[in-house]
Amino acid sequence: MLSQPPRKSVNGIALLSLGFRPFFLVAGVSAAASLLIWLAMLHGLAPISLQFPGSAWHAHEMLFGYTMAVVAGFLLTAVRNWTGQPTAADSELAVLVLVWLAGRMLPWLALPPVAAGIIAAAFPVLLALSLRRPLWTGSNRVNRVFLAILGGMGIAAFWSHLQAGGVVPAAVLDADALMLDLTLLTLMIVSGRVLPFFTRSALPGAEPRVSDRLDAATFAAAGAWVAADLFSPWPALAGSLALLLALLLTLRVAGWHDRRAWGIPILAVLYAGAVWLVLGLALGAAADFGLMAPTPALHALTAGAIGVFTLGMMVRITLGHTGRAMRAPPLLVAAFIAVNAAAGVRVFLPLLWPGAYDVWMLLSGLLWVAAFGGFLAVQGPMLIRPRADGRPI
Repeated sequence: MLSQPPRKSVNGIALLSLGFRPFFLVAGVSAAASLLIWLAMLHGLAPISLQFPGSAWHAHEMLFGYTMAVVAGFLLTAVRNWTGQPTAADSELAVLVLVWLAGRMLPWLALPPVAAGIIAAAFPVLLALSLRRPLWTGSNRVNRVFLAILGGMGIAAFWSHLQAGGVVPAAVLDADALMLDLTLLTLMIVSGRVLPFFTRSALPGAEPRVSDRLDAATFAAAGAWVAADLFSPWPALAGSLALLLALLLTLRVAGWHDRRAWGIPILAVLYAGAVWLVLGLALGAAADFGLMAPTPALHALTAGAIGVFTLGMMVRITLGHTGRAMRAPPLLVAAFIAVNAAAGVRVFLPLLWPGAYDVWMLLSGLLWVAAFGGFLAVQGPMLIRPRADGRPI
């Protein structure tokens, strides 16, 4: 991680001073509220979205709602640190938030699929445009990959509405799978930057090992896996590449790992997210080989890898950028436990006791809501108030 750029005063309210503030706030609300709405749908207490019926709405909101908000908040904050150049704030940031909110309304509106797709794609496209200058002119050219990832997310958002409207068949390109794979690529990139740095900073004498060759092999395998996952007609190929990627990620994380990390909750939660990613890929390989259903792998990657890692990152970034000590208070430690428990219940208990599937789904959902409710209770006020140390942003 690079040192932070010089602080500059920002006009306007604290909530719109830097991207993590509004986007982590709406991400937390989205995570808890959309899961509650989904549980209400399952029990006949809320209407089903006509545009995305059944579980399609749940998947859509977790990926294009919650996850997209976290990605936006992270990039708008991290790119400023990496490049020393300003990112969206004040009115520009407010517009981005409003466009994201507009996307949340689309599944409930009877818009033509193409129109809905354009509106949905507007958010990742506008986010990429807002970050284009600092990413393109920054000294680290590798950072430009985030522009390509955001472009791919825009395609996924557009395609999701065409797919839901029956304009294109899902067999051509699965929009949710594209969005999930791009998110996992982002997680791999970000974890490779933050976990070695955080480990070294938090643990005296820690010497995390970073191998350029291993990283290159990991991302080559990741690219091949994404291509096979999206387009290969041979599941065994995708499964083989998933196993290879899981092995490379295991070696990568092992190089950074220090067993003392598990005694520091704010660091342990990020390592837990990395473990969920490896487990999800391994379970996905088992599904590709016909050894089990794909649902456990899907939730290991979403509720596990994405949910656990993003919650940990939101907590850490919020503490650091609001001028507070880098320690998780008890309620946030409980939130870390709850989000891991939510993933564990959703992945493993239906395999062990499939007859109680509805019970496990409800329990997992309530644990997830509790985790993000804890995040909002502790860090919601931090996100809307000025920094505790009196610095501008």
